[in-house]
Amino acid sequence: MGTRSGRTASMADVARAAGVSQQTVSRVARGAANVSDATRRRVLDAMRELGFRPSSAARSLRRGSYRSVGLAAYDVTEFGNLATLDGILQAAREAGFAVTMVEMPDEGPMSLARASRRMLELPVDGLIVGMSVEARDFSTFVPSPALPTVLLTMLEHPLCPTVDSDQYGCSGLVADHLTGLGHREMRFVAGPEASVDSRFRELGWRDALRARGLPASEPLRGDWGADSGYEAGAAIARDRAVTAVYAANDQMALGVVCALRDAGLRVPEDVSVVGVDDSLVATLPGGGLTTVRFDLAARGREAFSLAVGGAGEGARHVRIPGTLVERSTTAAARPR
Repeated sequence: MGTRSGRTASMADVARAAGVSQQTVSRVARGAANVSDATRRRVLDAMRELGFRPSSAARSLRRGSYRSVGLAAYDVTEFGNLATLDGILQAAREAGFAVTMVEMPDEGPMSLARASRRMLELPVDGLIVGMSVEARDFSTFVPSPALPTVLLTMLEHPLCPTVDSDQYGCSGLVADHLTGLGHREMRFVAGPEASVDSRFRELGWRDALRARGLPASEPLRGDWGADSGYEAGAAIARDRAVTAVYAANDQMALGVVCALRDAGLRVPEDVSVVGVDDSLVATLPGGGLTTVRFDLAARGREAFSLAVGGAGEGARHVRIPGTLVERSTTAAARPR
């Protein structure tokens, strides 16, 4: 409610309403024991009536912490970002922390300095920045000593801890699976060029094939959406030598499957298909897509832990391995 004048109620307003000193109001606000039950009830009633909220700044001076972590997010609607946010929220809840989230604007290049300045204005103890594309100031960014900062990215920063699913190693899992089934003629469908995740998945794929003495064809490129996967799949269907396709996410993999079937090819009897992120299991009837599953909640929990307790230990780089989930879109390569 506030005061009759419309301004925010102060400690002095509460003291007047309850007929006590401001010092007594302060004791009640911080939960001190040296206040009688009757006085405490009177002060709490006055706080409720006036809509008084103790200052977070004052609480932080007493406790040395705001008990809140900041999250600067870009495109929070993405599957990976939502699942990671769930992990951050879980960890915060268990630690008795709040999460203060700011969705950064899409216009213009991403800037870590801008995200840091925004969060320094807010009552938070640490900062987590989601970084699906490389920030323009990534190599020059210096985190504020007052704000431990953790970056969600595969890129290694010299001053900030980074946390991510192993976007490079997941391609090795796929290569192991497909070559173990006898596949040698394989194609890769990459995500957008600006995507850090796609960049590392492509690099991991090239290195994995090279280590096995296999050629890595130039990738077809999509935009993470199923329609772009369909376009790539239609192009791949014209090359009847291809026996397997690895798409950089599940949505594109689904598009590839649809295009191959529309072209008269069987999945997996003629062409095997693998995706990444296991994002369709709850929405695609029957499931069926072989994919790599990441523990994205663990990604969020680890980022929270570093932001509130471990960011001062230096530039640690945590990579959480994925797990191959074998379903019905992969099988032994057809005889040539």
